[in-house]
Amino acid sequence: MRKIVFIVPEQYDSIPLRGFLRGFIHLSAHQTARLKRQAGGITRNGKPVIAPDLLYAGDRITLTFPDDDKTAEPVALEVPVIFEDADLLVLDKPAFMPMYPCPGHDRDSLANAAAYHQMASGEQNSFRPVYRLDRDTTGLVLLAKNPYAAAKLSGAVRKTYLAVCEGALKGSGVIDLPIGLKPGHSIQRAVVPSGIDAVTRWRAVKTGQSHSLVAIRLKTGRTHQIRVHFSSCGYPLAGDDMYGGSLERIGRQALHCAEIRFRHPVTGERIRLRSPFPQDMSQLAKQEKIF
Repeated sequence: MRKIVFIVPEQYDSIPLRGFLRGFIHLSAHQTARLKRQAGGITRNGKPVIAPDLLYAGDRITLTFPDDDKTAEPVALEVPVIFEDADLLVLDKPAFMPMYPCPGHDRDSLANAAAYHQMASGEQNSFRPVYRLDRDTTGLVLLAKNPYAAAKLSGAVRKTYLAVCEGALKGSGVIDLPIGLKPGHSIQRAVVPSGIDAVTRWRAVKTGQSHSLVAIRLKTGRTHQIRVHFSSCGYPLAGDDMYGGSLERIGRQALHCAEIRFRHPVTGERIRLRSPFPQDMSQLAKQEKIF
């Protein structure tokens, strides 16, 4: 059970609870309704309060989120914990691990690992990734332990990816090309005129004769966006055979979520976390003299 306390500021003096929840806390109508149904879900100065009640500066509004009743099966898997507190958990996802259990990966997903870690800590939280990584992509995954943290962080995390691309990329640029399903396919994406807007910003960190180390930031978050954009420009990710990359040097797409930055949803603290370069990408980069 997680209790989050908010102090009503002067600008919300004499404002109904409803306005405070939406305007100051940014609590969604769905979350508000869920907490209202729970005994003690929303209190003022330790006592029950309802939506029309007026609040006064200095009041203590407490939201109490119950433990979740739906979690993945806990399985002891080796996944490094990069950061954890009462609201957040950041894991360093290895390659070849899916986010969720799926056929062929019923007990080796990141959700299984997160469930085991939290069970060992005496917690029971649903699996709430703020964003997703492809199965073969490595790096930082930010999980929210309660609905409030998840809502506050949605679209508010700045991620930096490192990728090894085939070809000699220099300088920096922006790829602004729409992405949609490749005609005749149910999974594979492509740049198509009828696709959804997708924008990728990139900077060449080091360029070799046949490969380049590139830092990438996404303005949008489309499925396979980085992989599709670089492939469409003639620089597929090494190891990404779905989008034209070669498996000769590495057995999966050379893509790593290396850094995340965000403001903590409860404390407001600015947080910056990093993940070390994975061994397979490091070996590839050293071979190509780009690391």
